[in-house]
Amino acid sequence: MNADHGIAERRRLARLLQPHSIAVFGGRFAEAVVEQCTLMGFAGQVWPVHPTRAAIGGYPCHRSVENLPAAPDAAFVAVNRHQTVDIVERLARRGAGGAVAYASGFGETSAEGAELQRKLVDAAGAMRLIGPNCYGFINFLDGVPLWPDSHGGQRVERGVAILTQSSNIALNLTMNRRGLPLAYLCTLGNQAATGLSALADGILDDDRVTAIGLHIEGIDDPDAFAALADKAKYCGVPIIALKTGRSEIGARLALGHTASIAGSDAVTMVLFRRLGIGQVTSLPALLECLKLLHAGGPLEGSRLVSLSCSGGEAALISDAATARGVTFPAFSEPERARIENTVSDMVRIDNPFDYHTFDWGDGPRLEATFTAAASADVDLAALVLDMPRTDRCDATTWQTTLDSFRRAAASAGRRAAVIASLAEGLPEDTAAALLRDGIAPLAGVDDALEAIDAAAFVGQAKPRSAPWPRPPAPPSRTIETVDESAAKARFAQYGLCVPDGTLCHDAEAAVAAAAGLGGPVVLKAVSKDLHHKTERNAVRLGLRDPAAIDRAAADLLDFGDSVLVERQIEDGVAELILGVGRDPAVGLYLLIGIGGILAELHADKALVLFPLDPSDVETALRSLKAAAVLFGHRNRPAGDVEAVIDAVMAVQRFVEDHRDTLLELEINPLIVRPAGLGAVAVDGLLRLYEGRSDD
Repeated sequence: MNADHGIAERRRLARLLQPHSIAVFGGRFAEAVVEQCTLMGFAGQVWPVHPTRAAIGGYPCHRSVENLPAAPDAAFVAVNRHQTVDIVERLARRGAGGAVAYASGFGETSAEGAELQRKLVDAAGAMRLIGPNCYGFINFLDGVPLWPDSHGGQRVERGVAILTQSSNIALNLTMNRRGLPLAYLCTLGNQAATGLSALADGILDDDRVTAIGLHIEGIDDPDAFAALADKAKYCGVPIIALKTGRSEIGARLALGHTASIAGSDAVTMVLFRRLGIGQVTSLPALLECLKLLHAGGPLEGSRLVSLSCSGGEAALISDAATARGVTFPAFSEPERARIENTVSDMVRIDNPFDYHTFDWGDGPRLEATFTAAASADVDLAALVLDMPRTDRCDATTWQTTLDSFRRAAASAGRRAAVIASLAEGLPEDTAAALLRDGIAPLAGVDDALEAIDAAAFVGQAKPRSAPWPRPPAPPSRTIETVDESAAKARFAQYGLCVPDGTLCHDAEAAVAAAAGLGGPVVLKAVSKDLHHKTERNAVRLGLRDPAAIDRAAADLLDFGDSVLVERQIEDGVAELILGVGRDPAVGLYLLIGIGGILAELHADKALVLFPLDPSDVETALRSLKAAAVLFGHRNRPAGDVEAVIDAVMAVQRFVEDHRDTLLELEINPLIVRPAGLGAVAVDGLLRLYEGRSDD
């Protein structure tokens, strides 16, 4: 896409998202859009279009697209699916800015629906189209509800944007009572013409948006998504994602362990990490993280000081942090002394800090304590406090505590949050007031800490190159499976170390080859149709005796016309699996994990996207649960980590030369020898699509 085309695309999207005129087509749902425009105070022109009705919602109806006073900036098309195609084509011809296609029955249903969706996209042409099969969007900044239902939002001057593939979840999100200011709420539907990346890119152009939240099942275009992430960094707008749904990553085509061990969700999450996008695991955590980001942007780190008047709350937040990257650093001696001067001598100075209730209701005393604690060397000061029910309780002393904490955070110059242990403990008006003061109101201890962890990841993420572009699907779906001997020979050309060995076609040659190698040998049946040799008893280990080698070779030749005789590696410290998979959404990725015949059972793995450098490999290795075995454990020798890194870089060179046609590559196991002695690929799987793609 050239620069001029990109500018034109953004202008078209801005015209749709921030329109001065809206045309609505249809009956009941179109009427609902008109009603929402009135309720929200949309200041532009509203033009209902209906063939027989005189007016809708107090606005006179026009009979067709051609009868409209001008080309509308935005249109909401709520007619049946066949009429939708016709109206979208007329809108595009008239020069409309864009449209929301409400109807279902397109690509989400059947082959017939998919064909109709292709016609819809053709009809839209260059005009921006959201949907079909979606509710549309609400721009709460300008009062633009292209939305056919009630919602719980309100006009704001600045706020966060949320994009979701589910219209019903979007509706639910508008009903939240957490004080989160929504700037845009967008549903994606089938993403037939305008996908997640393009829509979010357009929203980034609005400098009133403070953060973006994504609730998605998958990524529409990895390359555009990577460009979106780069633009978000440039604009200083953090992105947080909640990925839902499960999908296979070519499991029907895969013969190795890599695809089943990796999992598609994990591959997408690796892409998020690569691009500096924070991740959460639930809708509540998404909303809490967006509040934290709206209040002051990403965190520089995840070191907290927690303040509560209860040991139970201190224990609760401490326990919740154990599964996350959040820490509570101990106070230094000067910090401890400052805090001690503000509290009773019966108060123990720890972090999390239980300041007790000796000074409850005493604003100046609480402010002094909070200021001293918040001045500690941390990234966030958090007050754990649940507000009482105002219909049954007097909240005066709780409010005193909040006010004292507000002043203390300002005095200490520290990022601050109030964490309620229960969502009900943080009323919406209280949350909104805290946000106005730059304090994040977080509901629920677990969700709050997950939000803090994600916001800290975004703040600490280092700029990285985008991953390799997703390789195009090869024009030929014919798959070439390379036998183990040939695969390892090809890997060796790229610098991968493989065992000394000989391919033999009869038992006599196998005996002679073993004698030439000396020591114990391994015999393997070789055939491009033979996979998972261990399960089929097609591997024989530790053979020395010529007679035993002769018998084993004769047995293995029943599997094919050759047998591989290799020197056995006897001094292995660890066995790893190196696997390259082809994710349909993300592209090529590398799996590094504990290997051998139990690789899938252990599923101890790390995923990395290409391109990678040696530091990425070491980080991945250290993240494994069994990393201690590789790096030396209880006086056992450490493995040759440098050789493992070299092996991975050799794999990367091979993959780069075969990006268009590679389906599957797996080395299992890579036997890691003691430090200085190398790492050897003793088994290999290679499968390629035949032919090359020129797409």
